Amino acid sequence: MNDAMHLEKFSHNLMMDLPANTTAADKVKPQKLDYLLILDLEGKVEILEFPVVMIDAQSMEFIDSFHRFVRPTAMSEQRIAEYIEGKYGKFGVDRVWHDTAIPFKEVLQEFEDWVGNHNLWKKERGGSLNSAAFVTCGNWDLKTKVPEQCNVSKIKLPTYFMEWINLKDIYLNFYRRRATGMMTMMRELQMPIVGSHHLGIDDSKNIARVVQRMLADGAVMQITAKRQSATGDVRFLFKDRIR
Repeated sequence: MNDAMHLEKFSHNLMMDLPANTTAADKVKPQKLDYLLILDLEGKVEILEFPVVMIDAQSMEFIDSFHRFVRPTAMSEQRIAEYIEGKYGKFGVDRVWHDTAIPFKEVLQEFEDWVGNHNLWKKERGGSLNSAAFVTCGNWDLKTKVPEQCNVSKIKLPTYFMEWINLKDIYLNFYRRRATGMMTMMRELQMPIVGSHHLGIDDSKNIARVVQRMLADGAVMQITAKRQSATGDVRFLFKDRIR
């Protein structure tokens, strides 16, 4: 994030983009979690982008963000160039990606420092996040993609990825209507999209805006899925959920 080109392209003021609705503060229900880490990965072959937006679950305020581009380790340079041009060329950030992307293992090391600085996790203790949880729009990010990437990167699945909140399930159970994805939620809630759809940091920001809106409407954010450490199987906690 100290790279000048990266900062120029991603100098969004998330505090301005994610204002808390103070007039709805009295409608926010007590939350079991203190912080919500909104994550929306990009990359279908290997992970290309790892963006996280941190929201205070009670005040709805934006706290911090973590954003890294990820360089694949099991692809040829030619394939990477084609992959990035197709994915990020249309957003005009392909050069930024090439200049700043680092391997997934290094991204996780930096992310662990980041969550550690926020006192949300300690490497020596392991286990799940401390009074915080990832929020994803679907189960794919943490049920499927992160374990796949860990296998490719030849690293053990970190313990903080063992549980998460699938916002689709919370949305279904709170509003009593199905939403196939972020765009459906935003359309139904009459919220304009900010930035570019399928640019991970922008999608994470828009999902965070939906989370803020749902908190203001009185939704309670709670864990919807847990991975069994022994078998790796995922247990879904909501009876009514998006399959």
